[in-house]
Amino acid sequence: MEQRWPTTLWIVRHGQSAGNVARDAADAAGLGRIDIADRDMDVALSPLGEEQASALGRWLASLPEDERPRTLMTSPYRRAIQTSQHIRDAGGMAARDSKFCIDERLREKEFGVLDRLTRLGIEAQFPEQAEFRRLLGKFYHRPPGGESWCDVILRLRSVLDTISLHHGGDRVMIVAHQVVVLCLRYLLESLTEDQILAIDRQADIANCGVTEYRFDPDCGPDGGLKLARYNFTAPLEDQAAPVTAEPDANVAAR
Repeated sequence: MEQRWPTTLWIVRHGQSAGNVARDAADAAGLGRIDIADRDMDVALSPLGEEQASALGRWLASLPEDERPRTLMTSPYRRAIQTSQHIRDAGGMAARDSKFCIDERLREKEFGVLDRLTRLGIEAQFPEQAEFRRLLGKFYHRPPGGESWCDVILRLRSVLDTISLHHGGDRVMIVAHQVVVLCLRYLLESLTEDQILAIDRQADIANCGVTEYRFDPDCGPDGGLKLARYNFTAPLEDQAAPVTAEPDANVAAR
């Protein structure tokens, strides 16, 4: 029977962004709004984020060519595209027949009216949304103009359909965002709401942290992807790049 899934699937959170830095500054100052001039999708990597992405690329380049990613799928957000480009430029992809594609389904969770607000800002400007989130939980709460985790999961189901239909036996890397990484775990491992939220509470995913799945022919009747490692930061440590696990700019609404 033909293999439906990639041999290896890596899911990577983007490197540290200017938004991560701005959120830390807003929290430290007790501000209600994060000072970012650009749209969320236009926020770039910080210099440290560029260093982290290049370090991950160098680590991948140290692997045999037939173990490196051959297909790279990235969120259309600037920080994810830049992370992907640094990985590729550092030699992190297989040199022959490599593919690079931008997929809007991998975009960050949309925050709607809560965009750029800290927790203090949400409670001050939209107290009813803070209460709705408390009652419903982040998995189901959808802010006006934004998405719930369930909405993100819905679009990611079609991403996995694409991967299973067109990338069987391939080596695929996805570069995206913290919520996307967690929601893909939810789907790939058939987790419950409680299970994925418990994983989320344990720790933020490191910038350029790697989640890796490998094809296991004994996983299910037709084989499947099995988690090999989660939030793996050794590639950065091996390349002497600082590890950060900073929440995204919109963490209060995440």
